[in-house]
Amino acid sequence: MINQEEIKTLRELIKDVDTAMLTTMTEEGLISRPMKTQKIEFDGDLWFFTKKETDKYKEILQDQEVNVAYAGKSYVSVRGRAEIVEDLDKKKELWSKVYEKILQTSYDNPDIVLIKVKAEAAEYWETGNFTKKIAFLYKRMTGKNSEAAHVNETIELDK
Repeated sequence: MINQEEIKTLRELIKDVDTAMLTTMTEEGLISRPMKTQKIEFDGDLWFFTKKETDKYKEILQDQEVNVAYAGKSYVSVRGRAEIVEDLDKKKELWSKVYEKILQTSYDNPDIVLIKVKAEAAEYWETGNFTKKIAFLYKRMTGKNSEAAHVNETIELDK
């Protein structure tokens, strides 16, 4: 079972960050691009809108391993698996006027899809006192409790 306290911590760290950097794998290597952060309650999944004609759409179809980075009052790195979601009800739920301007279309356009990132590992550094805090990690699929890590140590959550 996912540790709700850890999800709450991650939710607090990313809630006010408007833009995240989504990293995908290409044939040439890693590539990152800015993505508008969804204003929904983080429950272990991150959501982003895109169009089917984009490189990121094609890259996710080839390799679902992604990373999402946030920079705000803290620095957060989330590793996970992405999937393309074409659910019209979910698109309508997450849609806002901002996306009409960014994507220049409406949620019911068949070219518009959602990227759902199931978080598998997260690490953060708080910047308030110019000191790095412990890594934040949780087990998503195994049901095991999380363990604190030392600064900059990465612990695998899901195998």
